Amino acid sequence: MDISDSIVIIPTYNEKENIENIIRAVFGLEKCFHILIIEDNSPDGTASIVKQLQQEFPDRLFMIERKGKLGLGTAYITGFKWCIEHKYAFIFEMDADFSHNPNDLPRLYKACTVEGGDMAIGSRYITGVNVVNWPMGRILMSFFASKYVRFITGLPIQDTTAGFVCYRRQVLETIDLDQIQFKGYAFQIEMKFTAYKSGFKIIEVPVIFINREKGVSKMNSSIFGEAVFGVISMKIGSWFRKYPQKPATSNW
Repeated sequence: MDISDSIVIIPTYNEKENIENIIRAVFGLEKCFHILIIEDNSPDGTASIVKQLQQEFPDRLFMIERKGKLGLGTAYITGFKWCIEHKYAFIFEMDADFSHNPNDLPRLYKACTVEGGDMAIGSRYITGVNVVNWPMGRILMSFFASKYVRFITGLPIQDTTAGFVCYRRQVLETIDLDQIQFKGYAFQIEMKFTAYKSGFKIIEVPVIFINREKGVSKMNSSIFGEAVFGVISMKIGSWFRKYPQKPATSNW
């Protein structure tokens, strides 16, 4: 059995062009990672490809199948709870489409294990704008959305909407996951904001984000709108909410 302290959650919907390659890329790393696929009933047969690969990697590859496309946030919450139950020490978020480079996973892991981070973010904007093959309009929209979120929330994070993340398990155990409200890309903002308000150390690790070459992007204007307008209600709500705090005597 390939034992690991780390697991990568990958949500999927219609990712048949990418899923086998991304799984093999993660499993090809020198450090051993496990993978949990959160599969939202893709009509293109993504789940069947994963099931075939599970025969090859029975101790490293896991899948939760859901009944439909229920949102990115709920996919990750489902994955977080499974990973907490199975006692993984480090829990990662990553896209299936290679926009997040699997070779950066060990760097996020190091930021938590060596540099003392409770949460490590693969950041597109910590050293400028490191995005490849996005239209200029989308680059500007994403960059200024992060600036906007920082202005509204006070988060000391350059890439507030990043979806390439490593958490120590204790962060996810401390946060009340059932209180996370957003389902789309605002979910990423809310998780960072909650971790920050709870006193956890967040480290940004510079990465290069490469737009998907295969498959179709799930981004749309309503998802982006949730991220832009939802942060205002989140900030106002924080004035009246008591956040759970990282234990002062922690030996993490």
